[in-house]
Formats: sequence, C-alpha cells, structure tokens
Amino acid sequence: MYNADGTGCPLDKTLVFPMRFDSLDQWLEWQMVLHDKAIELGLDRVSQVGERLGLDKIAGRVITVAGTNGKGSSVAAYETWLSHAGFSVVSYTSPHLLTYNERIKRDLKQVSDSELLAAFEAVEAARQTTALTFFEFGTLAALFLCQQWQPDYAILEVGLGGRLDAVNIISADLVHITPIGLDHQSWLGDDREQIGFEKAGVLRAGITVVLNDDNPPQSVIAEIDRLGCKCLQLGQDYEAEDLGNEQFLWRGQDMELQLDRVLPGAHQVQNLAGVVAGLSQLIPLTEFSPHQLRDNFHGIFLPGRLQLIPSRLACQVYVDVGHNQDAARVLAANLKAMKQPGGKLVVLLGMLADKQPDLFVESLRQVVDDWWLLTLDCDRGLAAEQLASRIKPQAKAEQLFHNVTDALDHALSSLSNQDIMLATGSFVTVELLLRALSDSGEQY
Repeated sequence: MYNADGTGCPLDKTLVFPMRFDSLDQWLEWQMVLHDKAIELGLDRVSQVGERLGLDKIAGRVITVAGTNGKGSSVAAYETWLSHAGFSVVSYTSPHLLTYNERIKRDLKQVSDSELLAAFEAVEAARQTTALTFFEFGTLAALFLCQQWQPDYAILEVGLGGRLDAVNIISADLVHITPIGLDHQSWLGDDREQIGFEKAGVLRAGITVVLNDDNPPQSVIAEIDRLGCKCLQLGQDYEAEDLGNEQFLWRGQDMELQLDRVLPGAHQVQNLAGVVAGLSQLIPLTEFSPHQLRDNFHGIFLPGRLQLIPSRLACQVYVDVGHNQDAARVLAANLKAMKQPGGKLVVLLGMLADKQPDLFVESLRQVVDDWWLLTLDCDRGLAAEQLASRIKPQAKAEQLFHNVTDALDHALSSLSNQDIMLATGSFVTVELLLRALSDSGEQY
C-alpha cells in the first residue's frame, strides 16, 4: 500500500532512535490500537509529549486552517501559491484518501516512508507511557518533521473542532476560518454557535484572522473581539465576484485582482478569495506582478473534491468527499449546472454512522435521479440497508451494493455517456472507488 522510496531530505543525523517497526503499515496498525478510543479530545497528553519532543518554533510562520467546509481547498491553495512564490512550505492535513503519506507535504511533495518511520520512532521515544490516539500520534509526527525542516511556512489543518484538537498545541501567526456548519455534533455541540466556539479555540490574542464566512456564528466574532485579533471578514473587508469563464475578481484593501478559478465548482471562488485575503496579510502582494499573483495558484492538486475520474465507464464519474449538509448544498448547486439534457445523475452514497444521511440526502435530492447505496465495511461504517433506512422518507434507494466492484459493474451496463455517477458521502466511499478503479488498471 505504501511506497518506500526513501526520497526527501533526511532528518538531523544526531536524532537516531531504534526502530520499533520496519514498515509504515506496521506502525499505522499499531497506532490504531495504542489508545482504547478513536477520539479523545484534550491537549494535556499531546502537550506533554510535545514538550518532551522539544516542539517549539516549527516554522517561520504558522497558518492554522479551521472551520467545517473548505479546509482542504484552502490548505492546498496556500501551499501551492507560497511554493510557487519561492517559499519553503510544509502542510499537514487529514484524513488521507489512499496513502498516509498524503497527510504531510514538503514543498508540494508527499513525505517519504523513511521520514515517517523516523518521526514515529521519535514520538514513541517521547511518548513514554502516555496514551495517544491515532490522530494525536500522527499530528505529533508531522509537527516533529516540520520542526526538523524549519520551512518558511507551516500550514496546519485542524482535524476536529479546534480548542481541544491536537493541532492546537502550536500557536498560529495567522488563523484562517472557513465557513462553519453542522458536523461532529456529538463532539462539538448541537448548533453553529457551540461549534463556532470550539473552532475559535485556535485563536490567540492579537493575531490576524481571516474569517472566510459572511455569516459567521456570533461565538466566533465574540472570541475575535475578546482576544483583540485583527480580522478580515468576507463581505466586509474583502469580496469576490464570479466573472464567468473560470475567472473571478477579488477586491480588498484598495486592491483588485483578476484571478482564475483553478478548482472545480463555483464554491471555490469563496475558498480562493479567503486565501488571497490571508496572503495579503503575510506578504506584500504589490511586490508581485498580476501575472505572478494569478499563475501562482495554478497547479493545485486536490483529490476527492468534485474530481472527474477517467474510467472505462460510458458515463462521467465524479468523486467528492463531502459528508455534511452544507457540503451537499454546494454539491447540488454544482451538479445542477453539470447535468446534461436527457442524462441522469446517479449518486453512489456511502456514509458513516455518526453523520446525518437524511440531511445530506435532503439537500441533494432535487438534482439526483437515482440513489445507489454502498456498504462501508469499516469502523462506524453503515451497511447499505441501514443507510436506506436512515434516508427515508427523503429518498428511495434504487440499488444496494455491498462492494464497490458490483456498483461499477452495474454502472457499466446501465449508464450512458449522457449520465453522471457521483461517489460521495465519506472519504471512505471515495477511497473504495479509487482503489477499485486502480485495481482494474484504471488511471485517475
């Protein structure tokens, strides 16, 4: 599953630890059972291990990206622009689609197995008897590598919430908050105000904040005011106008920029606009030509976000990792524009038990013709029959599949070149489809 290519810059040669395991797969399997809970929010344990690792200043500047939707797009846009502008950049995101290495990138390249193994051993040596969850262990490894490399910029995506998320042991120079919606309610609260308070927990006194939401929870505004942060908010301090033809106009701080919408989906205009606002607080953008400001965004690779996947099927195949109601609303708007006259839209849906399938389906049902439900045979995964029960009365399932290969075979025999099939509802759903296509020799 993981490619041990040994590439990348080596760690400090003085940091030598005996290896506990010889392969990345062995390390990851062991980390899965190290803690008796998959999630345990809180910073005490992670902070203790971080102190033993000597984590301090991990980069010249740190950008922390929090929020509900658009975090991955924002991280990808920041790292691509900054890298193309000549800065050294490390990014940390989660979860991954196909390989764990996707979570950590250095100058747009995934971390190697050998670098991960050395980082894991360093975390294990510092852990002593402290129990860590899978996410906490990996976060500490990412921060350890970042401190070794000392990039100009570290871009950290918050995993869940903010206040008690492991990423929050590092103070940011710039906090970027994407639109906040309902997700992870069992951990963060039942409404946007409670969730917003948790997300705003990554703020620090006096720092700069990009609030890329024109209707944020008041709890976020209150924290920004309480801490005396400098805030740039969408709709007040900057704005973006979609010009069509895959271009948009950004306005803010006595500056206008005409930029390309380099990511698929009309919603990406807002995501990119927030990143431009953040860059304007980090770098004197007037030092760059309009050509550089535009072209530095080109080349963003963001798998699993309304991504067209080449396949042997007659229909167009898209994947999207969206899994909450806000993500479904965005998908519905984009899919409506994509549907062809006479064609139908089929959604291959697989979801986890702690999500809200009924609300996800409700926001999509006006543009979907057929619902195909997929069993997710994983931790918290719903069987197709369970999913069918939970989306009633919002939608009726036309097909139930217990493996993705059967779904692809059915699509091959029943869908035409005017049709669209979208696999969505979870990172797991998208991973299963991509692996099935890869196993069959498809390229994507």
